[in-house]
Amino acid sequence: MGRNSNNAVATEFNRIVAGTSIHGEIETKGDIRIDGTVVGTLNIHGKLVLGNSGKIEGEIKCKNAEVMGTIEGEINVSELLSLKESSSMKGDIITNKISIEPGAKISGTINMDKSQNETTKIGPTNVQEKQTVK
Repeated sequence: MGRNSNNAVATEFNRIVAGTSIHGEIETKGDIRIDGTVVGTLNIHGKLVLGNSGKIEGEIKCKNAEVMGTIEGEINVSELLSLKESSSMKGDIITNKISIEPGAKISGTINMDKSQNETTKIGPTNVQEKQTVK
């Protein structure tokens, strides 16, 4: 049987291995696994898998994400974001659904209602509370 070129793109899988560092913009219609370091912008039409040794600094847009490594920046996931026990997230999260395992580290905001633009603060804040002295 012949292979349909439209379906082939969706099943392609990209991989950035440990020890590899990329600075710039990555765009793919398929899935990607990152075990190295990426600094820049990622636009992934499929699933992002960030391995334990993986690190991303920058802006991420993807359909689904499974995070075991470190992200510093904003992640926008149109379907499901899964933060595993070993993950560390510093920045803003915009997603439709989220799964957070015990042990995952998050510092930033989580926005699950794009129309209302309401956020939930997670982690330490730099805002000082007013105290009254009697």
